Amino acid sequence: MPISKKIHKLQSRYPLLGPIIYISSIQYFVIQYIVSLKFRPDFSITYYTISDLGNTVCASYDKRMVCSPLHPLMNISFVLLGLIILLGSWLIHFQFNKPERITVGFILFSLGGIGAILVGLFPENTIYFLHGLGSFLPFLFGNIALVVLGLSLNVSKFLRIYTILSGTIALIAFCFYITHHYLGIDEGGVERLMAFPQTIWMIVFGVYLLFNHDNQEILKKN
Repeated sequence: MPISKKIHKLQSRYPLLGPIIYISSIQYFVIQYIVSLKFRPDFSITYYTISDLGNTVCASYDKRMVCSPLHPLMNISFVLLGLIILLGSWLIHFQFNKPERITVGFILFSLGGIGAILVGLFPENTIYFLHGLGSFLPFLFGNIALVVLGLSLNVSKFLRIYTILSGTIALIAFCFYITHHYLGIDEGGVERLMAFPQTIWMIVFGVYLLFNHDNQEILKKN
């Protein structure tokens, strides 16, 4: 049996699994906090990037002194986030009718999941090209996906607007980031404006689906 049919069968048998997997992405924030407690010097969410938490050495990196003793935990969290995005998106998209725009949205979002896995497998101080590619995929395609999904999914008006705004704000932050305009909140602050909206959206969207799982006829009305 093709893997897509197996996953479709899994979703049909356990319709809440996809939303629960999306909600489990909260681990990404919990792990960041735990890892930051051991970071030296004291961690700043505006000065230091998220990837600094996964840096595998204690040394100067990109003009920042970084030392993250719990870096293995952070890199596992990156990989786990990527797997959550991939599996959760694949399961959830079966809950909707699949016009082309919705399928494209979830495919783009899944590219972001692949990127998160690359970030975890190749920390910033190792193979920089692969780490940079891993960061680029969610920052660009993952946030474009939010705009596409916000315009496509038949969900509440509030959730549609929230989804579109999440992607739009993150894409604007992406433009500032790549042009090195950090808006007075430093590199780490702008990076989080690009990265956090996606993960927060996954949690919100997962909760929405969890409370609307009995309304499949509404979800499929596209």
